[in-house]
Amino acid sequence: MQIRASHILVETLAKAKEVKALIEGDENAFAEAAKKESKCPSGQVGGDLGMFTKGQMVKEFEDVVFDLNPGEVSDPVQTQFGFHVIKRTA
Repeated sequence: MQIRASHILVETLAKAKEVKALIEGDENAFAEAAKKESKCPSGQVGGDLGMFTKGQMVKEFEDVVFDLNPGEVSDPVQTQFGFHVIKRTA
């Protein structure tokens, strides 16, 4: 099964919580927050990671993203890269 997701990658849990609070309730805020806050190159395209299947992302990220419904945003998720706020888009 392929899904599509976007994410915002930051360095601290506190920053991830701050970003999530800023975007809650505003569908358009996620992409803007990704452009301003994400330390991942995908931030320049609103955090879009494109389509992917299980086995392509790190386990901690996959464990959360595949349980989200389209349009749903996760709580902060820690991986070796930092803290992610993830939005499943399809």
